[in-house]
Amino acid sequence: MKKIIILIIVIMSISIYSCDQAKEKETTGEKSDFQFLTEQFADLKIMRYQIPGFEELSLDQKKLIYYLGEAALAGRDIIFDQNFKYNLAVRRTLEEISKNFAGDRQTQEWSEFNVYLKRVWFSNGIHHHYSTDKFMPGFDKEYFEMLINNSPGSVFPLREGQQLEEFSGLLTEVIFNPDIAAKRIYSNTDFDLIELSACNYYEGVNQEEVEAYYESIKVAGDETPISYGLNSKLIKEDGKVKEDVYKVDGLYGEAISRIIYWLDKAEAVAETEQQKEALGVLAEYYKTGDLELWDKYNVLWVEDLVPEVDYVNGFIEVYGDPMGMKASWESVVNFKNLEATSRTEIISKNAQWFEDNSPTDPRFKKEEVKGVSAKVITVAQLGGDCYPSTPIGINLPNADWIRKDHGSKSVTMDNITYAYDQASLGNGFLEEFCATPEEIERSKKYGYMAGNIHTDMHECLGHGSGQLLPGTSSEALKNYSSALEESRADLFALYYMWSPKMQELGLLPDREAAMAEYDSYMRNGLMTQLTRIQPGKDIEQAHMRNRQLISRWCYESGKEDNVIEEISRDGKTYYKINDYDRLNELLGELLAEVQRIKSEGDYEAGKQLVEAYAVKFDPELHAEVLERYGKLNLAPYGGFINPVLVPVFDGENIIDVKVEYPDDYAEQMMRYAKDYSYLPTYN
Repeated sequence: MKKIIILIIVIMSISIYSCDQAKEKETTGEKSDFQFLTEQFADLKIMRYQIPGFEELSLDQKKLIYYLGEAALAGRDIIFDQNFKYNLAVRRTLEEISKNFAGDRQTQEWSEFNVYLKRVWFSNGIHHHYSTDKFMPGFDKEYFEMLINNSPGSVFPLREGQQLEEFSGLLTEVIFNPDIAAKRIYSNTDFDLIELSACNYYEGVNQEEVEAYYESIKVAGDETPISYGLNSKLIKEDGKVKEDVYKVDGLYGEAISRIIYWLDKAEAVAETEQQKEALGVLAEYYKTGDLELWDKYNVLWVEDLVPEVDYVNGFIEVYGDPMGMKASWESVVNFKNLEATSRTEIISKNAQWFEDNSPTDPRFKKEEVKGVSAKVITVAQLGGDCYPSTPIGINLPNADWIRKDHGSKSVTMDNITYAYDQASLGNGFLEEFCATPEEIERSKKYGYMAGNIHTDMHECLGHGSGQLLPGTSSEALKNYSSALEESRADLFALYYMWSPKMQELGLLPDREAAMAEYDSYMRNGLMTQLTRIQPGKDIEQAHMRNRQLISRWCYESGKEDNVIEEISRDGKTYYKINDYDRLNELLGELLAEVQRIKSEGDYEAGKQLVEAYAVKFDPELHAEVLERYGKLNLAPYGGFINPVLVPVFDGENIIDVKVEYPDDYAEQMMRYAKDYSYLPTYN
């Protein structure tokens, strides 16, 4: 169900989050003179990306990207508030202190304060962007209170009539009390997911009330259902459950009005009439909150394949909601990389062959694959839930009926993956975790290329494959839906990586390239992704569950034949694939079962598969991996500084748009706070 997913890629141990799967991409090559990696703190690294080819665009294309880029930044406050109701209060308080603190700025406590502020910026709130656990400051509450009391001129976000002391006390509890809002997304189905999750999609309601409300408004037998609850907060008012819809005269209206302002300007320089119409419908949807308009917009958007400039803008992905219904706000602005798109066009043109030859039950296959389009893009601006940690692959729209009847768009973000690769050169990860010298050499030779093909296949074909049986709800798998959907798309891509068809189409040079991807994927799923998990925690993030589910299931299912061998050498654990042919067969078997689960809406089977293979892991192996990884002094998560698009004016007319590449993350975030803070602190 997730089509613009947070695709995590570990490039020689540098993680990439992208809208969909996750894998390791490893490469060698000459390092660019451009400084991609700018700083590292906590478990995070900050990078820059370039926009090659921007200067060759027409003036109207540059203006279109600039206007859409401003729309991407205009919604920045929304994601903070969606993630937790006090995030804006915390962020704005920290920013005021950063500007105005009059005390000693050379102490360790001040350094820890700056790290905490950067983490809040990075995660769009006080919960880790990936684990969703609340992260704690490296300074104490007494120091925080001192900062507030020694920042003259600060305009703190007090409620009307609230005294500074009361405000400070509340924020201190929110930040420092580990029991308050401990986790943004709670996934343990033994408890009420709504009451225990800190995300701000619900207020005053419990899980039973949420399920009952949406069950009561759904239309039975509707073959083109709207995405119920996608763009609203569910609240209880005077004892009645109701939706507070995101729209101009509703929730988040101040920011949405600014988004519409820039969409209107973009509409005037649209590349095609259909793109112009789509932008107009999107603006109208934002004004009204009407989800039927959202569907109309998505149909127009997905069928318009002509423009070079494209974008994602809206309440789209539901990973941030424990119920898998309500969407976070996000935006990506891009243009087509014409040269690199040739490989994705080959995949698109052969989509029916891949569907027909899938190892899944014929009942679950599409008789006619419609509208599968794929391209490689150059990202020009990131916003909302895609900034600063960003997707590297996109496949949209998410509605199953639109995908079936009108198709989908799939993209791979070339300049983003290149930036990750450049930032990761020579970090020692391969040498530490690969089982053999041959595996290291395969990864160096083929890892980057094979990883890109995997992304293309995952996004373009994996998510677009298969179909639900008549009467099966797209929400039948509930809280397990995202992990199973990501598994389905990954399995589709992995299964076909081994096919001779890949060489026949010129997508891979030989099977050794597929071996490199199998090595990387199994190593990551069985071992190296555990660098992201804190001791004592389970795997909860959907993409991590997906990767462990596949790799652990294949490892356990192939034990008798020693398909994947666990090796202990010098006190270190490695995983070595001994039988790539049999591994490919296992991937096909698991793909067939996951597709069946989705097509039939078999919740119990899906739950059993996820809980058995995707959640728990060996704590001794975990401790070992953390120790080995720690010695490399690497940060497992990465995000980006946006380039700055600067319009050049002649009077009131834009005559050009220039690109600047800032290298100061804090400076960019403080500028965004000044220029794009449209929402009130409390919504």
